[in-house]
Amino acid sequence: MSLEGPRPPSRPSGSRGRGRQARHVVVTAGPTREHIDPVRYLSNESSGRMGFEIARAAAERGFRVTLISGPAHLETPRGVTRLDVTSAREMLVAARAAFRGADALFMAAAVADWRPARRLAGKWRAKDGGRARAQIDLVRNPDVLATLARTKRGRLVVGFALETGNGERRALAKLRRKKLDYIVLNDDSALNASRTTVSILGSDGSVRRLDDRPKKAVARVLVDLAGQAT
Repeated sequence: MSLEGPRPPSRPSGSRGRGRQARHVVVTAGPTREHIDPVRYLSNESSGRMGFEIARAAAERGFRVTLISGPAHLETPRGVTRLDVTSAREMLVAARAAFRGADALFMAAAVADWRPARRLAGKWRAKDGGRARAQIDLVRNPDVLATLARTKRGRLVVGFALETGNGERRALAKLRRKKLDYIVLNDDSALNASRTTVSILGSDGSVRRLDDRPKKAVARVLVDLAGQAT
């Protein structure tokens, strides 16, 4: 099935992608870590591989690429400027600054939705009291994707949705709620894997499914969206 979606939106006047300058693409990748104390944290199983492959594919297209990565043990692709962050709030600060002068955003990072309400200065010693149970108060993290999408002003914004089961309804709701141009739906089989199956859902209702493809191949399809921007 071919992707017959909307053309990626035109960049606003004054975009750095015009003239002889290369288009500037921002990519986020990897998990975030939300620390409980100096040695413990909340996180997830994201390896960052999909985001790194998007950054690599964009650089190979001749784009200027800023990769903002949470903790990931992957080599920085050639020609890519990499910024390392740890928490969701740090990712928001870095991505907001990078996106101000960019033409497109690929938000592939698996950002933690919640963080501990309080980070302890010393090691958490709940077990020392002999209790069989303990609890951690959590507060919601900022929604990095929604925050940046509100400032897109015609620029391309692509989000990701990892869902278990039939997640298309939830992915479409996320697409509309956050006013994205596309959302890439996958499932937990993509975690720490070199291959993935995705559905690319467009804001006009278009769908393209890529079954069991190398993440490198999926990345090239996604980067084509930025390449089509006028």
